Amino acid sequence: MADGRVDGVPVAPPDDRPPLDEGALRALVPRVLAGLVRRGEDFDAAEDALQEALLEALRVWPEHPPRDARAWLATVATRRLVDARRSAAARTRREDATWAEPRPGAVEEGDDTLLLLFCCCHPDLAPASQVALTLRAVGGLTTREIADAFWVPEATMAQRISRAKRTLRGRRLDRPGDLAVVLHVLYLVYDAGHAGRVDLAAEAIRLARQLTLATDEPEARGLLALMLLHHARLPARFDDGRLVPLDRQDRSRWDTRQVAEGVRVLQSALAAQTDARPPGRYQVQAAVAALHDDAASAAETDWPQVLAWYDDLVALSADPVRQDPAAVLGRAVAVGHVLGGAAGLRETDRLAGVLGDRHRWHATRGYLHELAGDLPAAAEAYARGAGRATNAAERDHLVLEAARARAGRSRPVR
Repeated sequence: MADGRVDGVPVAPPDDRPPLDEGALRALVPRVLAGLVRRGEDFDAAEDALQEALLEALRVWPEHPPRDARAWLATVATRRLVDARRSAAARTRREDATWAEPRPGAVEEGDDTLLLLFCCCHPDLAPASQVALTLRAVGGLTTREIADAFWVPEATMAQRISRAKRTLRGRRLDRPGDLAVVLHVLYLVYDAGHAGRVDLAAEAIRLARQLTLATDEPEARGLLALMLLHHARLPARFDDGRLVPLDRQDRSRWDTRQVAEGVRVLQSALAAQTDARPPGRYQVQAAVAALHDDAASAAETDWPQVLAWYDDLVALSADPVRQDPAAVLGRAVAVGHVLGGAAGLRETDRLAGVLGDRHRWHATRGYLHELAGDLPAAAEAYARGAGRATNAAERDHLVLEAARARAGRSRPVR
């Protein structure tokens, strides 16, 4: 260290060293990557260079924290790109003026994450690859987390992401992708965050807010409303680390301001629809969430209205069992409340070939068996779900549900 610099980058003085915040470091990644890509760097090379910069940050920052973390990462990543170019040029004996350093310039203020979100949804990529690559670059999800979101093996997802990077290699990301893909990506990012990564959930909401300012598309507002209405329940979703299902949550802990905002945003989206263009899936899902949030207790939920909205949701797919199994599963619960647990179970039978090896299918059947009054069958279904759960909180919850049902205790609700 000399003159307040490490490796040529300004650092904070020794007596001003805040502890390393890995969460803040993670949040910087998509913004720095977006700046490199916007400047014209190859996506794959930029991501590799940024990963090297992150490793360097973990080594250097505890002793020498930078004054400007984002600028530090951008500078070090740029140097890694330069080094990589020089090495490649040396190996191929073609180093000349075309292999100059990246164009100099100060790190620009502002947020390019929304731009990166659209650019990762490149038209040359298949829709599934667009979603996977954006979850990796913008959401910061691991390959395993993305695989869980798609309900595919981790190895399959790793190959998909690698193919997407190869497709983009050497191309400038200057053709934004389709808005529908971007909305789907944001939904999956929020869903991953809602399952335990609160930073991802907050980032998805922030990007959705920006998107509603950039487009008048009602579905963008529908997605924002859906996120807000779900996020409002987050304070009551866990109790000392234990998962609390919706019907047992302490509703006094829900964020009423977020609920009110979500309802307002949903109403504005629905008001923009016409008979020729009915509400899209995010508006419909937001309407279901609003009905749950509006009920003073689980017993007061307007289940017939919930079922009507689910009917609209499954009607949006030509083959809902294969194209939107989560909607069919949610509808089965609504059917169970309106027509009885046995009727709901018959609806889940349609999904056995698609979701029969997923913990959510077994957990839903356990719930419906309870509605039908069959606690032994419920206990067995909960136990099977616990054995298939990949999330620790969901697994522990299902284990406790199985034990309660085996003991003959009815499901408590609030």
